Amino acid sequence: MRTMNDGRNFRIDIPAGLTEMLRDFTVAVLQRRPTDLLQFAVEYFGNELQERRRIERPVPMYVVVDEDQEAAEPDPSDFQPINRKNHYARRHSVSAERYDPEADDDDDDVRVIHPKSDEKRRRLIDAVQDILIFRCLETEQMGDVIDAMFERRVAPGEHVITQGDDGDNFYVIESGTYDVFVTSPGASTPSKIHQFAEHGSFGELALMYNMPRSATVVALNGGTLWAMDRASFRRIILKSAFKKRKMYEQLLQSLPMLDALEPYERMNLADALSSRTFAAGACIIRQGDDADGLYFVERGRVRVTLSHDGGATEEEVVSDAPTTYFGEMALVENQPRSASVYAADDEGEDVRVAFLERDSFERLLGPCLDIMKRNMETYQKST
Repeated sequence: MRTMNDGRNFRIDIPAGLTEMLRDFTVAVLQRRPTDLLQFAVEYFGNELQERRRIERPVPMYVVVDEDQEAAEPDPSDFQPINRKNHYARRHSVSAERYDPEADDDDDDVRVIHPKSDEKRRRLIDAVQDILIFRCLETEQMGDVIDAMFERRVAPGEHVITQGDDGDNFYVIESGTYDVFVTSPGASTPSKIHQFAEHGSFGELALMYNMPRSATVVALNGGTLWAMDRASFRRIILKSAFKKRKMYEQLLQSLPMLDALEPYERMNLADALSSRTFAAGACIIRQGDDADGLYFVERGRVRVTLSHDGGATEEEVVSDAPTTYFGEMALVENQPRSASVYAADDEGEDVRVAFLERDSFERLLGPCLDIMKRNMETYQKST
């Protein structure tokens, strides 16, 4: 039983096995990409319950493996077919080489560097700039990513990864088209479930959850991939994501506006944030623009201004307290920005903010809307 504390002496006990159960369900969803997620969940957990009842003797939730021992080859019996078309259910009794970003101190690991020409670095930067899994990384960490990745050219028909194999690399597509296949239990031929064309990434699930490859990826034509080895992926991606969540949880916990959030809601909010940096004097949001999201100040100070006479004059809004978040008014009222906000660090240093996109704001901050509205009324009266 895991215990979480939200800082207000409110303890939440997480039932044993919940993390593994949600992990396996997520993998199943990413494999099958169901059109009706709710119906898929009903069928998935119904079959899981039937499978558990079928097993006469209890099965341990996980096996602790000595990290100094070499990981054993995966046992095919670890993948048990369930009574549903085109789906595998991973048995909960196996979890080797578990990676804990908080406990595992790998800061002293040897940093992998694959030398590249300026032309190759430019191509790689272009390929990774829109990859979602890299969004949480700082500039220095992205530099580690660029150093750690190596080029792999593939031929038409080449199997880049094969279902059931151990996970070795994470791949980012620079060019080429790649078909994704999953072989169902008892089936003689695989089923095509997805196609990547000229961009995208794959291979992270096996590295994140220490499980065999869940699908086969075949190059339809010749192309170029950029690969990152398993150890570098864990050291850079997983640990940075963990540190980012802890940092943002502390930031969000310090805001009274978010007291209405439950701990798990705050964690989801932390995962949805991304850092943005602005030079002193730069405009962060401009009056009259469409609202793209909400901003939380991580470091530095911002100043708020109102434009008059069609923008001919600009008046700074005086506030008794430093601004900790901004941009919510336009989102709550579904209106254009009502003021401009500038980075105004007194020392001339950059201002860093945590940004929450509009869709995530509407999905995650429902419990806080009433508080925001009251704060807006107070603000409007003071101005």
